[in-house]
Amino acid sequence: MKTIKSIVLAVLLLTGVSVSTNAQNMDAKMIHSKEINKSADEVWRVLRKMDDIDKYSSSIAKVDWEGNKGIGGIRVCWTPDGKGYFKERIVGFDDANRSYTYSLLEGAPVKGMINTFKVVDIGYNKSKIVWWTNYEEFVKNPNMTKDQFHGFMKMNVTEMADKVASAAKASK
Repeated sequence: MKTIKSIVLAVLLLTGVSVSTNAQNMDAKMIHSKEINKSADEVWRVLRKMDDIDKYSSSIAKVDWEGNKGIGGIRVCWTPDGKGYFKERIVGFDDANRSYTYSLLEGAPVKGMINTFKVVDIGYNKSKIVWWTNYEEFVKNPNMTKDQFHGFMKMNVTEMADKVASAAKASK
C-alpha cells in the first residue's frame, strides 16, 4: 500500500498537481512550487540553512536569532530600510523529509500564519521546492490589501525559490 501511495504521489507531482501531505496544507491560502534540475539532497543542502535567508530574498537585509537556530528558535528578518521586520518561530524541521515549517509571529497583516518549505525528489536528478502557507485571517489595514499581500508573498517566494535553485545548481 505504501508503494502504491508513493507512486500516486510521484505521478501527481510530475504532472504538476499540488498534493497535500497533511491537514495543515489542505486549506493553504497560497502554494508555490519550482522544479529544479538538481537532486533533492543538493537543493535541501541550500534550503535547510535557515539562518541565511537574506541571501535569497531582496526583502530581507539581515537575520537575527532569539534562542537556538532550530525548533523553537525565533528568526527576526529585517527589511532593507531597517524599520520593518518579520518575526518567525521555527516550529518544524525534518532533514529526513527535507522540510521546515515556521509560524509568523509579527510583521504581516495576517493572524495565525504557518509556512512550510519542502524539497520533493521527483527522480532523474530533479527535485521540486514546494512552499505553502496558511493563515486564519487577513487583517484589514491602510497599508496593504489582501490582494497586495498575496502579490508580495508570491513575489518573495518566487524570488527565494529561484535563488535557492541557482545556488543549488552552482554547488558541487
